[in-house]
Amino acid sequence: MSFGKGKIWFDGKFVDWQDARIHLMSHVVHYGSSIFESMRCYNAENGPAIFRIDAHIDRLYDSAKIYRMKIPFSKKEFSDAVINVVKKNNFKECYIRPVVFRGYGEIGVNPLKNPVNCAIAAWEWGAYLGKEAMEKGASVIVSSWRRAAPDTFPSLAKAGGNYINSQLIKMDAVQGGYDEAIALDVYGYVSEASGENIFIVKNGVIFTPPTSSSILAGITRHTVFTLARDMNIRVEQHSVPRESLYIADEVFLTGTAAEITPVSKIDNIIIGKGNCGEITKKLQTEYFNILRGKTKDKYNWLTYVK
Repeated sequence: MSFGKGKIWFDGKFVDWQDARIHLMSHVVHYGSSIFESMRCYNAENGPAIFRIDAHIDRLYDSAKIYRMKIPFSKKEFSDAVINVVKKNNFKECYIRPVVFRGYGEIGVNPLKNPVNCAIAAWEWGAYLGKEAMEKGASVIVSSWRRAAPDTFPSLAKAGGNYINSQLIKMDAVQGGYDEAIALDVYGYVSEASGENIFIVKNGVIFTPPTSSSILAGITRHTVFTLARDMNIRVEQHSVPRESLYIADEVFLTGTAAEITPVSKIDNIIIGKGNCGEITKKLQTEYFNILRGKTKDKYNWLTYVK
């Protein structure tokens, strides 16, 4: 089933894809007042399984709290709805997008008198940056656009309005013929890509920017921390100067959409050997083995759709 077909869960009921509509004067249309999550369901050996659904639901509710949005469903109800969307559409493997937004009520910046609406859509979606990038490495540039300071937009919230900045960063990449772009923070240190966290590898140690560098605390980012720890690979969080990217042995991007994608070039400078590095490959392999049910899920990350 391709994008644009199937059933969407909308405020507790299933509707046809084309009927999941909102009013033009909804608050979210004018002011970007939405929060959302991104999840994936994988066709594991024991059946379709959603990866880290509890962590994603927790972050959704954290985002809602930051933006003072009261979600009219419990976490359990929302989790069940996510599972039922996969079931209803008979997906074996899919990308899942829960979204919570301020709907139709009053116009004006103050959102508090507008209703909170909820929806969950799902569709089939392959490698976000492309199969070739996943296998051989993505071509990346450093964008001229910076991530906002931590006291402007709360980067720990996965909010729709925050992604206006991401759109500018992504357009820099696409219009320049690159797969992705990296943003710096307000101090000139590496922050993240348009929709992915970033890791660099140097002398067998993994480095990644801290949350104070205006990044989203990604679920896949946390997954890498766990996998690396169990492989006895040290991970350090600290400010990353731009030039560290160029002299890294390996660079990789992480995210629900991007999964674990190696980077082969940054600003036309070849990174390492210009392919998927050894540590990146180890992490990538273990990651997909867990998702596919080939390795025992000792972390209880998979929720099977039954």
